Amino acid sequence: MDDLDLRHHVYTATVESGRPPLSGDVAAALGVSRTEVLDGFQRLRARRLLYLAPDTGEVVMAPPFAAAPTAFLVAARGRTYFANCVWDAYGIAAALGSDAAIEASCGCCGEPMALAVEGGRSAATPGVAHFAVPAAHWWDDLPYT
Repeated sequence: MDDLDLRHHVYTATVESGRPPLSGDVAAALGVSRTEVLDGFQRLRARRLLYLAPDTGEVVMAPPFAAAPTAFLVAARGRTYFANCVWDAYGIAAALGSDAAIEASCGCCGEPMALAVEGGRSAATPGVAHFAVPAAHWWDDLPYT
């Protein structure tokens, strides 16, 4: 199994199921050991292609997709996906090449926000996206970012 095959499988499974797959599921699908998969996850993490749970080595984020529920729910292509942030919510629509409805909330006041992507563009919605951490430092602590 090479890293390209592993990455392709992770993203294909994510798009199909709505969540990144667990290492055991990847191992079974690719006919390799779970240890080989976890080692491959680490290599992909080193290249900033996956973000892993420090204790288990499982995929927490296959950017822009999140493995666990977040405050950013994206409905696209008849499925729902969790994004890590509003930027990633739009990134899911872009990755899928699809229109999307995004449920988010204002980081300032918590008010629900309904966002959308239509025809490859963000639908006009009042608001401002604020990034407290410069993009060059996102991977320093990606879950915080």
